[in-house]
Amino acid sequence: MSRIYERVALIGLGLIAGSMALAMRRRGLAGEITGYARSEATRKTAAELGLVDRVCETASEAVQNADLVVLCVPVGAMGAVAAGIAPHLKKGATLSDVGSVKRVVIKAVAPHVPDGVHFIPAHPLAGTEKSGPTSGFAELFDNRWCLIVPDGETSPEAKEKLRQLWLGMGANVDEMDPDHHDLVLAVTSHVPHLIAYTMVGVADDLARVTNTEVVNFSATGFRDFTRIAASDPTMWRDVFLSNKDATLEILGRFTEELFTLQRAIRTGDGNQLYDYFTRTREIRRGIIEAGQDTDAANFGRNGGAK
Repeated sequence: MSRIYERVALIGLGLIAGSMALAMRRRGLAGEITGYARSEATRKTAAELGLVDRVCETASEAVQNADLVVLCVPVGAMGAVAAGIAPHLKKGATLSDVGSVKRVVIKAVAPHVPDGVHFIPAHPLAGTEKSGPTSGFAELFDNRWCLIVPDGETSPEAKEKLRQLWLGMGANVDEMDPDHHDLVLAVTSHVPHLIAYTMVGVADDLARVTNTEVVNFSATGFRDFTRIAASDPTMWRDVFLSNKDATLEILGRFTEELFTLQRAIRTGDGNQLYDYFTRTREIRRGIIEAGQDTDAANFGRNGGAK
């Protein structure tokens, strides 16, 4: 693909930013990529890795003359970061983000966006439990979805350039309303993470009674919970606090479903359990058919079905 932006600035140099830099380089989508992270240790590691073309000592230096600036920091920090870089944004530039909550980000960032700068929120639905500058890889976005989430009037030209960038990095791209985005993500990501954190917490309490048995004899289901629960705690703290209403709504529905299953188990209603599990099994098949996972044993991971 051809170059889309002459200069891209990544504010925050963790998994998503690192993967974006590598994915842009893979296809030659940006002329120069600058980066900034609050932590000196992170900046040093990113420089040693050559993660971006130029690691800057300040966010204002990183965004200087950038055509695209992407906020890759925790949701709770985006407003303050946007306020700090606002005076240094180039007229005509696009400001975007990768946060997994959109309405709160829009409320925090939009007031700081200068006239002549295009603010186009986005959210790549990709990630791992790893974090930090060493965790990125160019293929992270391949065949995953990136949602562009504009709020109000947005330049069609600026939005199309951002769409082309994400397509060039390997993602599928769609557009969504901010409030609908937050509800959908509460179902597909936020509440599942909360459940994983809870289940691992319960197991940790039980492990205090059973010594190491919970850890040593972990079955695949619990191992998957621990993988999810290993995700960055700062990011997920901010996600739950920022998407409070949608998370609580879906959590309430989850609790109702859990009570239904609890009742079926208590009363020995095998037919209800079978019908319920048959219906939910179809959701898994749909995800595989959509190309968002594999039907290989053990989810295609190395080591087979151990």
